[in-house]
Amino acid sequence: MQLLPAIDLRGGQVVRLERGDDGRRTVYDADPSRALRRYREAGVARIHVVDLDAAFGGPPQRGVVQELARKAAEAIRPPADERTDRFACDAGSRRTGSEGGGARIQLGGGLRDREAVEWAFAAGCERAVVTSLIVRDFGVFAGLCRDYPGRMVAALDIDGGEVRLAGWTESADRSPAALCAQLADLPVAAVLVTDISRDGMMQGPNIDLACRIGTMAGAPAILSGGVRSAADLEAAARRPEIEAAIVGRALYDGSLALEEALEACGSA
Repeated sequence: MQLLPAIDLRGGQVVRLERGDDGRRTVYDADPSRALRRYREAGVARIHVVDLDAAFGGPPQRGVVQELARKAAEAIRPPADERTDRFACDAGSRRTGSEGGGARIQLGGGLRDREAVEWAFAAGCERAVVTSLIVRDFGVFAGLCRDYPGRMVAALDIDGGEVRLAGWTESADRSPAALCAQLADLPVAAVLVTDISRDGMMQGPNIDLACRIGTMAGAPAILSGGVRSAADLEAAARRPEIEAAIVGRALYDGSLALEEALEACGSA
């Protein structure tokens, strides 16, 4: 299972929200590049970036995203006196040596049309995460999946059984099962499942929900919302339906060490 550290952007800063509420925002770093470098130096292969400005309908932070994608792709050369193993998050393997490869960016937030998705790919992002487009223009979403197989991630953000859109401010008026039935025939990379009630709350993730949605959609699941400990990650890693887990607040407030999280992801 992969660890996907989250970099949530708001006004050019790294933040975390509680249950998607912008009024309950904590700023963790004024410099997103600093957070990115920390993850890359630890050997993280993929980083989950969310443009909250765009998600809430504001101007997208394209300059910041493009700079993060550029820096993520650069190779890292550790200091000469650093000889400790770097943990890779793919299947718990390790990589060693004096030079490490770059990371990949999985971008979400405000990607509501073809132009926005294609801009993300042109900017150097490996994957695009969308929700609103699935509901509002499924034909465009399906076309993107076929044009970019294995690069589109379908995000189902669920609150009490209801799928939410537009930065979780609107209802999709479609059941998770109905949306999953549409996704089942498309070459999506994964389905990202967020239990909104647990997001940023440090109450533990809803592993069963992620597994159910992934199974219905016929795609690997990405677990999001509430991860607080290595034990949470170890439990998720034991479930074959789950490809990766997104962790945000626990890594920023120090309750979960990055190296511990990477080891837990490779525990199963």
